[in-house]
Amino acid sequence: MNEFFSTDCIAYSKELIGKSYCFKLDENPLVLVCAFTVSNDSIKVNSLPNSRKKKLVKSIPRQKHFSSYPAVLIGILGVNQSFKGIGIGKELMDFIKSWFIDTNNKTGSRFLVVDAYNEPIALKYYSNNGFEFLFSNEDQEKKYMGISADKQLITRLMYFDLIVLFT
Repeated sequence: MNEFFSTDCIAYSKELIGKSYCFKLDENPLVLVCAFTVSNDSIKVNSLPNSRKKKLVKSIPRQKHFSSYPAVLIGILGVNQSFKGIGIGKELMDFIKSWFIDTNNKTGSRFLVVDAYNEPIALKYYSNNGFEFLFSNEDQEKKYMGISADKQLITRLMYFDLIVLFT
C-alpha cells in the first residue's frame, strides 16, 4: 500500500483509472492518517448464481431490474500503522459510504464493491462494516473468475448496498 500511494496513485489519476484521497493530521499535515482509492465499477447480476442474484436485486423495484448496477470500487484502502486499532478504519468506511449517498455526489451508484484480500483480518473488517460476499462460497467465485478449483483465491469480491443507509 505504501508503494501505491507514494508512486502509483498519481499515474492512476492521470490515466483516469482511479482517484486517491487521504486524510492528514490537522496539527501536522505531513502525517498521513489514512487513504483510499475509488473508481467506477458495476455488479453484473446476470453472471451471478440465481440465489445471489435474487438476494442482490430483491429490494430494487421490478421495473428497475437491469443486467448490471452501478457501483464504486474501493481499490486501495489503508490506515497508518500508528493509528490502527482506534476506530479510524470504521470512520473511514463511514465517510466513504456517506460520500456516495450525499446529494452533492455527481454519480449514481447503488453499491460499494471491494476485492478484499482473502485473509481473516481484511474479510472481518469489511464484514464488520456491512459488506457481504458477492458469491456465497469460494468455489462459485473461482468459477466466475475463471480460476482453477485447485488454486487459492487471493481476494474475495464483497459488496455493500448503499440503499440501506436510507432506511
